[in-house]
Amino acid sequence: MLKKVIVFPLIAILLSLSLSSCGLDTGPDKFTKQKMRSITLRYWRVFDGEDDFRAIIDKYSAKHPNIKIEYKKLRYDEYEKELIEAFAADRGPDIFSIHNTWTRKYQTMGLLEPIPETITMIYPKAVGSIKKEIQYDKSTRKTISLKELKNYFIDTVYNDSVISVKNEETNIFEDKIIGLPLGLDTMVLYYNKDLFNNAGIANPPEFWNRKFQQDVKKLTKQNNKGEIIQAGVALGGTENIERATDILAVLMMQNGTEMMDDGSVKFNLAPDEYKAKSYNPGREALRFYTDFANPAKEVYSWNENLSNSFDLFVQGKLAMMFGYSYMLPMIKARTPGMNFSVAKLPQIEGNTEKVNFANYWIEVVSKKSKATEEAWDFLTFLSGKDQVESYLQKTKKPTVLRSLIEEQLEDDEIKMFAEQILTAKSWYLGVDSSAMEGIMKEMIEQAIIGQKDLQSILNLAAKKVQQTIK
Repeated sequence: MLKKVIVFPLIAILLSLSLSSCGLDTGPDKFTKQKMRSITLRYWRVFDGEDDFRAIIDKYSAKHPNIKIEYKKLRYDEYEKELIEAFAADRGPDIFSIHNTWTRKYQTMGLLEPIPETITMIYPKAVGSIKKEIQYDKSTRKTISLKELKNYFIDTVYNDSVISVKNEETNIFEDKIIGLPLGLDTMVLYYNKDLFNNAGIANPPEFWNRKFQQDVKKLTKQNNKGEIIQAGVALGGTENIERATDILAVLMMQNGTEMMDDGSVKFNLAPDEYKAKSYNPGREALRFYTDFANPAKEVYSWNENLSNSFDLFVQGKLAMMFGYSYMLPMIKARTPGMNFSVAKLPQIEGNTEKVNFANYWIEVVSKKSKATEEAWDFLTFLSGKDQVESYLQKTKKPTVLRSLIEEQLEDDEIKMFAEQILTAKSWYLGVDSSAMEGIMKEMIEQAIIGQKDLQSILNLAAKKVQQTIK
């Protein structure tokens, strides 16, 4: 009996050594098995099609054969409703895009997973020569830091992509990156060159000055009934002007308005440097904007009876329209051969600091995803310079990466947009950006009606907007 007890473990040890010497493997450990499981990452976006990402996705999949990226494009007018309903039913995407004004809203809803400090991935390394067993490499790398975000991306990205998040272990709030953008749009001036030529205007306006107002007057035509049959500029209205609230916001910011500070709405107040002059920059920006919808003003060129500004522009009945780069292919598709051009957004003459308006989307990871680390690994790969460059070449969008700006300045099609990137800004619209836009539009309409003084209208709007800030 004693001999049997001694011999058995010796046989087991010898057998184990024999198997190892033959090159056989006991297989991957538990962590490796977990990492190499079959994973499908669902990615939801708007505007861009799968073809814009196919080369990038294929490149990533070649490196991670166990990870499949399932891309889905949704219509903008249905997108947010689909997102919220999908998350409520626990069938939401792992990765999705949100507008730069939605970040705090989705963080408040508990749907955003901040980028981890490190990511550990397993890579298939080689195939053994005897039993064809797969070997693996384990790699742990640091992700982008807050400092690198500031250095690599333009300034406004930091303000929109970094949110204070509570650390559950320390109970302390820490700044965390909750998303990374691929591109950024800036507002420009689209103008009809034929209408400019007919009015004897050689160049588009650089400033919101007297010349701009004179140009609008020359370019606006009315019939014998006083109806506008050719609008000089799309300013002053709300529902029939594309991105009306963006236009008013950038006018306010250019004029020196402090839109918000530390969670408090300030666009109705005069900053300290203006108080002594009894000048409120937000109020004067609202006055300037709504003058173009006031029949009593020389610059009258717009009213609620006109068609949508984009439609009028492509019909050749609007001389100047403010918009973004995504409108370029839309204009060309609607009216091939139209003689139009793009100019920088006008600034306030004499101001040393230029202010432009940023409009863009941020790629984020869902906190409900069962593969958040893999999702972030794909996003950090996607936001790398080579991949971003590939994406921008296909979509013809301005960049958010500082390193690609000079290259885009050589591209005539997006040069004007790229030139404004470094001075592009946005502002926090609260957890309900749609409600905020509705309040801003109501403010514009009240100013046009003129039943209350502008300061009272501003104060009421600011009070309402403050209620959407959480």
